[in-house]
Amino acid sequence: MNAQLEELISRISSGCMLAEDIARIADEAAQAYADPQAFLAANPDINYDDSFPIPLGEWVVVGSLPDTVLFQADSYDALFQQIVDSFGPQVSFVLKPKQLVKVEPLKALNRIQVQLSSLSPETQGYVLVDFSEPLDDELQAVLVYRNDLERVLELAVEVGIYAAPAYEACKAAQTE
Repeated sequence: MNAQLEELISRISSGCMLAEDIARIADEAAQAYADPQAFLAANPDINYDDSFPIPLGEWVVVGSLPDTVLFQADSYDALFQQIVDSFGPQVSFVLKPKQLVKVEPLKALNRIQVQLSSLSPETQGYVLVDFSEPLDDELQAVLVYRNDLERVLELAVEVGIYAAPAYEACKAAQTE
């Protein structure tokens, strides 16, 4: 599982994390998945209990991702602002967060996805991917290169972490 976690974290971090940090997180998460009680005993500072809706290993992954990789917010404008901030001032966005303030979720996600698809042409753009179970915020997502999307979704299934393209997931939820 360690190798799968390492590859998953590497692909969702899109070059934003050092290899040693990715390896450390994957190792800690693999230990937490394998023996949660032993992991908690060895790490008494961890604030986790059985009431959390996700396994300890997943919680370790999610809690260890920096805010340039995992985006969490209660609104799409706030989520998009975090994404814009993560790219820094050297990347200009046509879409502005304030343009998403009073827009319904599916339209907001479509606008965000169109903007992200235009970035990084060598990787076919980015896809906004819902990642894991949001704990404190309504929205929780990562950016994945479009040419990595299929593998990221496979890895997420293998390690048991929920991942789905945000626009498609929202569209499917509205048709149910």
